[in-house]
Amino acid sequence: MPVLLPPALVRSLDLLRCPTCRARQLRADGRALRCSAGHTFDVARHGYAALLTGARATSGDDAAMTRARARFLATGAYASVRDAVARLAAESAPERATVVDVGCGTGYYLTGVLDRLPGARGLGLDTSVGALRSTARAHTRVAAAAWDVFRPFPLADGVADVVLDVFAPRNPAEFHRVLRTDGRLIVVRPTGRHLAELRGRLPAMVTVDPAKEQRLHRALDPRFEAAVTEQVEYAAPLAEAQALDLVAMTPSARHVSRADLDADGFPPGRVTVSVRVTAYRPR
Repeated sequence: MPVLLPPALVRSLDLLRCPTCRARQLRADGRALRCSAGHTFDVARHGYAALLTGARATSGDDAAMTRARARFLATGAYASVRDAVARLAAESAPERATVVDVGCGTGYYLTGVLDRLPGARGLGLDTSVGALRSTARAHTRVAAAAWDVFRPFPLADGVADVVLDVFAPRNPAEFHRVLRTDGRLIVVRPTGRHLAELRGRLPAMVTVDPAKEQRLHRALDPRFEAAVTEQVEYAAPLAEAQALDLVAMTPSARHVSRADLDADGFPPGRVTVSVRVTAYRPR
């Protein structure tokens, strides 16, 4: 049967393992992926592999959040964050690197890395159907697959040169397992000053835990050591429509009501973007 899958997904099949029996490689079978034991997983017409089975996955971005994220990121307001991620990811990566983005969203940061590494390929994992549709068409060298960060990844051991975790949940054990011994884990998280102006106007927005850095260190330290940390902080212009999208694309969208957003509007101004970007080495 002829292969009918997106070329980027075909080129990533050597990375994938059957989510059901774990050990067997997945192969193309028409518009599906199948392992030698017969477990079969559809490839959606939008181009991503639907690998999630069994219990319901942890919640991802819904359609409205994905649309808001795409609109906001298209303004370039987070371009400096993406540049920092791409630079740290590319510094030690080989020319033909494999980059896995866990909680990839729309593929914005993954494509930034691939633009710096012309010979690299990327694989984005997410639970959000809308996000996966965007990722699957974000770049000719990006494949996408539905997966839950809290489960063992459907990937072989030691296949990734770079793992990205940008504003996403973390699974340190799986990050370590799928990374090569000389690979890099890139983690992006907000500081307490991130979006301070919006938080001042909307107290219902999710806040940054003051102990976040300590918790991150405790979670990663058994398996990773920090190689370099950069703080990216700047004031970004913010029109009212962009402010609404910025709130709507984050977990705060589940806590801030439409009435809160509409109450006074957001006069044009600036908002503080403040994040830490760390490149970790596996221990």
